[in-house]
Amino acid sequence: MLMIPCPWCGPRDETEFVYGEAALERPADPHALSDADWTDYLYFRDNPKGAHREFWFHRAGCHRWFVLERNTVTHAIAGAWPPGAAPPREGGEA
Repeated sequence: MLMIPCPWCGPRDETEFVYGEAALERPADPHALSDADWTDYLYFRDNPKGAHREFWFHRAGCHRWFVLERNTVTHAIAGAWPPGAAPPREGGEA
């Protein structure tokens, strides 16, 4: 069983959460992208092996979205933080 650290509620069972999508950096000016680049941003995702940032939603708790960094091979969680905030440094402080 995976314990996911919600930034607001603390560690909770994975059954309380819903996966959203990969936490990608949004294009600074979407209108400047070509149709091919915009399509690539919207629909195509890498399938990385190792550290990966994802959006998760705490549906059985605070009903908030957050970013989670998880190793896709081991499922080890490196940290979780609110969207738009800086990732926490090692040791838990942002």
